[in-house]
Amino acid sequence: MAEAYVYDAVRTPRGRGKKDGSLHEVPAVRLAAKTLEALRDRNGLDTGTVDDIIFGCVDPVGEAGSVIPRAAAFEAGYDTK
Repeated sequence: MAEAYVYDAVRTPRGRGKKDGSLHEVPAVRLAAKTLEALRDRNGLDTGTVDDIIFGCVDPVGEAGSVIPRAAAFEAGYDTK
């Protein structure tokens, strides 16, 4: 069995979920990318050493139903090999 290491945990900002809420214009991929950027920057992470990125999504619909972790890794500038 492979070893897994958890170095840190962050979450995306959350809003009230209203149509005119403060985050209603921010795409899900951008929120996820900001989360990955925070993990990288807070820990001096060499993103080339990251094998897996796992996200949870409560209600994956529309754009949020796509492969968000991979797209977010690209947007956050991670080394995606």
